[in-house]
Parts: sequence; structure tokens; C-alpha cells
Amino acid sequence: MTILLSVTGFQPTRWLHAFQEAAPRRSILLQPNSVMDPSIEYAVVWKQPEGILSGLPNLKAIFSIGAGVDHILRDTRLPDVPIARIVADDLSSRMSEYVVWRVLDHFRRGNAYRMQQAAGLWHERMQPAAREVTVGIMGLGELGRDAAAKLHALGFRLVGWSRTEKHVVDVEAFHGAAGLDAFLGRTDILVVLLPITPDTRGILDSSLFSRLKHRTPIGGPVLINAGRGGLQVETAILKALDEDVLMEVSLDVFETEPLPASSPLWKHPRVFVTPHAAANSDPDALVPLILGQIDAFERGEPLRHLVDRRRGY
Repeated sequence: MTILLSVTGFQPTRWLHAFQEAAPRRSILLQPNSVMDPSIEYAVVWKQPEGILSGLPNLKAIFSIGAGVDHILRDTRLPDVPIARIVADDLSSRMSEYVVWRVLDHFRRGNAYRMQQAAGLWHERMQPAAREVTVGIMGLGELGRDAAAKLHALGFRLVGWSRTEKHVVDVEAFHGAAGLDAFLGRTDILVVLLPITPDTRGILDSSLFSRLKHRTPIGGPVLINAGRGGLQVETAILKALDEDVLMEVSLDVFETEPLPASSPLWKHPRVFVTPHAAANSDPDALVPLILGQIDAFERGEPLRHLVDRRRGY
């Protein structure tokens, strides 16, 4: 039984070696032997080439090697087989590390102090307690819930928003269009971990920013987006910064990736940029989970963490 490892945008060598070591009796291909390769039963993908899966007659399931699946669903010739996304403690922990890092940096005025250091300026700024600051998390799936738990342990107040109703311990939860304004009105630091869907594409726009709290304990509202680049309108982010609607921004994802060298986000003094590195997928941690799913499926057990194509996640 053959597994197709189809990835673009990075070198697949580590993933190939991890699969070969963990499943030495399976054949792992980086390309089908033919357009209609009958040997391939499973595909593990990241931004697979358009149509590469469409002609595989014995394909049984597709697995994403990242938390998101929009990179799979954009293939207009995707075959009608189950798609499973990755849910892993390793991935959740890595994302929470990023979220906590960026929340604490903004909360403790890291950008302001870096600018003071560059200017040789000794000036202590007022610092609220964590209990005085509300972090709002958009997206209450596995990643959002894990980040919320770690932020709660640090003492932050937490609110959350999701498309449908969710109940999360220690989080005041809102949902749907009716709950968005109330959520934004309570938020000092906005953390975005939403999937990209037709409903969420471009949601981070001028209208949304204008509904955040204007006065916050740290001096103004902050945006942290580690979800998907398609969620944000970058011209609106820059406008909100220039008009002091947003105080500071941390972005790990972008409308176009890699972020073009010409983008003003690179040099904006109140923007922190990372290259889609918030939660890198580790093959040593994730390959056993994918193979475990395949083994269970072949024993007749149902696949877990299946994607609803209508919702896009």
C-alpha cells in the first residue's frame, strides 16, 4: 500500500525520512508513478499541485500536515474522499508558545522599550496587572482552547468568539454575528486563530478594528494574527495603525506569502513580522499520528478530525 507525500513550498526530505523510518513496509512516493497510479491509497499533502490527486482511482483518504486545510480545498479538482486534519498536542503547544510570547511582549510594552533602548532613553512605563487586561481569542478550536488555558494561568481575563456556540472553561464565550460586537468591545488584545472560510475571509478589516475597545490598560488595542493570511486586509491594518485605531500588531500570516519585500509591513515601527513560523509542523511528532489514523482506518475504525468541506474546516 502506497502513501503519496505531495508538498510544495518547502523541502519534503524530513517528512519522507520520518515516514520511511516509521512505516518501512509501506511505499512512500513524492510523485505518482502515473496520472492514474493505482497503487496510491493515501495522500499526505501541503499545498499539493492542482489536480495531482484527481486521477488516483484507489485513493481512500487525504491528510493535511498542518492544522489548516484551506491549502487542500483550493484544489478545484479535489476527489471526493475524506480529508483529515492534524490535531496534535505538539502543534497546539507550539501555537500557544507563540500566542503567549506575543501577548506578553505587547502587554509588557516590548516594542516601546526596544525603541527606548535604540534611543538611549531611560523611562519606566506604567504596567497594569494581567488581571486588568482582557485577551480576546477569535477561534475556539483546539488551538484557541489551548492558548486560552495558558493565558488564564498567567492571570489574564479571557473572552472568546467562534462562528457557532462553544463552551470553554474560564472563557466568556460569544458566537455568531450577534455576539461579535460584544466580544470586540471587551477585547484589549485580539488573538486570531480562525480557519479561513468564505465567512471569515477578510474579516480583519476597518469595520472590525473600529469596534475594538479604544482605550485599554496598555494604551490601545493590539492585533495578533496567527490564523490565516486571508483573514486580514493588510491595507486596513496599516490604516488602523496610522490612525491609532490599533496600537500595535503581530502578524505571522499574510495575504501573499512569502511577504513581498515591497510590503510596508516589514518596516512599520509598530508591526512585528514572523514568516508563518508560529507553529511549525514537526514530522517526528505528526507522522506517527497520521500512520496511526491509517492503521486504524484499515482495521475498520472511522477516521478522526474529518473536514466538513461546506464549512471549510
